Amino acid sequence: MVISDESALGEREVGNLRAAIEHRATWLYFLLDEARKNGLDGDGFARKAIFRCGCYHGTTRFGDVANLREFAEAMINDVTRGVFAAETRELSDELFVFEFHYCPLVAAWRKLTDNGEEIKKLCDIAMDGDRGIVSTLDSCEIEIKQTIAEGAETCRLEIKKVG
Repeated sequence: MVISDESALGEREVGNLRAAIEHRATWLYFLLDEARKNGLDGDGFARKAIFRCGCYHGTTRFGDVANLREFAEAMINDVTRGVFAAETRELSDELFVFEFHYCPLVAAWRKLTDNGEEIKKLCDIAMDGDRGIVSTLDSCEIEIKQTIAEGAETCRLEIKKVG
């Protein structure tokens, strides 16, 4: 089952938003590179900061959602559909599965390095934001099934009710 509507955003808007996200991914790349060059544990502080940012957005952006269906509706909005070419694959009271067919972060990192392991690590660090968001949801957990950074066609994420 695919639950997906075309994004209401135009090509220009999608392009501008993708460019903005690529710019932020470039920041992350260079911040971590400089931290490593200076003998710092950049990965560690980045993971903590990005998870914390996710928690902030989970509370401020999704804090009033009552259930997984409402979260899915808020998460896969016109912006997400347009920028990430996102679609909901499955949605119930217990499970929300969605896929991104495009990732502007990975697109940016591929312009900066051809080191696939580095790109996978950067992706996993960035996903700490999603982990942070889901940590604020009542009795939910996230599982990242596959990523574009790993070479998959899509990023596939599953959020499940637990307990």
